[in-house]
Amino acid sequence: MIENVDDYFSKGCGRCARFDTPDCSVHLWAGGLSALRSLCQDVALEETVRWGQACYRHAGRNVVILGAFREKFSLNFFHAGLMQDPHGLLTPSGPNSKKSTIVFSSEVDVVRLEPILRAYLLESMDYAQRGIKAPKSETRVDMPVELAEALDADPAMQEAFSKLTPGRQRSYLFNLLSAKQSKTRIQRIEKFRPKIFEGKGLQER
Repeated sequence: MIENVDDYFSKGCGRCARFDTPDCSVHLWAGGLSALRSLCQDVALEETVRWGQACYRHAGRNVVILGAFREKFSLNFFHAGLMQDPHGLLTPSGPNSKKSTIVFSSEVDVVRLEPILRAYLLESMDYAQRGIKAPKSETRVDMPVELAEALDADPAMQEAFSKLTPGRQRSYLFNLLSAKQSKTRIQRIEKFRPKIFEGKGLQER
């Protein structure tokens, strides 16, 4: 993945084979992402890179991160549990997440919503500045049978998995539960094994 934020806007995130090609999702939405970048810079957010994407921080905390996909691009807020969202723009970024994402389908959307987006950014920056965090709400996630069996058969991996933080454990559970076939879940468990032993969550490098 890329480490320089300028590379994100000129080449992409570096997480797939379309990196630095005209077919990269970042290039497909270059105008809209550039408009979001300008807005984030205008409110004095610190620009950096997290997980191969342009991320914006304030007072030592992540505030928003940009996303680019084939059919859309997005502005994703980290303080999902705190945002007031008076205009109803925020949507969940996934089936198990809180409302944290504003989705766009054109640069025109960014321009049209600019005053609202600015207000949302300033709201989130204020939470970061004051050190306010949303109360944690633990989501119960059932363990897939395949993972339970794999842990029973491998005491070392069972111990390593038990030492993971609840959030890291859930990152694996959510991924496994998204697979429709048992065969796919088994294959993923084998692929996850090294990271589990390293004490890392699914998205950690």
